[in-house]
Amino acid sequence: MQYSMTGAELDRARILELLEQIADTLQGDWLLVGGALVSIWVESRRTTEDIDLIGLRGEVSERLALMDAVHTLGLPIETVNSAADYFVYRIDGWRHEIEVLQQFEHCTLYRPTPTLFVLLKMRRLSEQDLEDCRAVFAKVRDEQMHLDVERLRTALSELAPTEDTRLLVRRDALKELLIQGV
Repeated sequence: MQYSMTGAELDRARILELLEQIADTLQGDWLLVGGALVSIWVESRRTTEDIDLIGLRGEVSERLALMDAVHTLGLPIETVNSAADYFVYRIDGWRHEIEVLQQFEHCTLYRPTPTLFVLLKMRRLSEQDLEDCRAVFAKVRDEQMHLDVERLRTALSELAPTEDTRLLVRRDALKELLIQGV
């Protein structure tokens, strides 16, 4: 089946379909992050432009296998993004902050814990990132999941200063969410 993805938003159903197709051709362990994860794990109405999928071994061969899988399915390479590995690998202890999302025949998809998820979002903290964090906080509350609030408060306080007033407002909103203790 061919897809035309140029500028298209991926909804939950399409993300699940594509993940299954991609996972059928991959091997090993993979971490799903970003908007696609939010759509299938937290907020089903969330759409995204691509699927952020990272090979856990951190090898170039994994990235190439992912691109080959996407190409074989007749999808534009831009359908997937593996560049998020740069941000994941910079977080101390990230390997202890992942959990199985779904098991396939030859590969396993992992997701970040709520703590790692927020750590990944807080550096950029776009308006969408803040909304994604709010949705994760709601999930944590509803499902009584663990969230390392102290680690997140510390990380937020250690972010580089900015003169971007809109970013400062979003950081303050995130700080307020953490003060409320989810």
